[in-house]
Amino acid sequence: MGETKILINTEYIKLDQFLKWCGIADTGGTAREIITGEDVYVNGEIETRRGRKLRPGDRVDIFGRTFVVSASGEDIDS
Repeated sequence: MGETKILINTEYIKLDQFLKWCGIADTGGTAREIITGEDVYVNGEIETRRGRKLRPGDRVDIFGRTFVVSASGEDIDS
């Protein structure tokens, strides 16, 4: 399945907000459960901090899917 680029227009996005933004979690509570369940990898390492700041270029792997944080102005088709 390839990777999906997720566009943000801020310097960073917190991990729990990111999971909601990309449609993995419907609510903050669901995001918290997913994160504390050690199901989320950021740049290849398990991440359990909801407030982890994701910046452009960071990779998030969850449930067999890969998302890449992308900044506005980057080529999102590549």
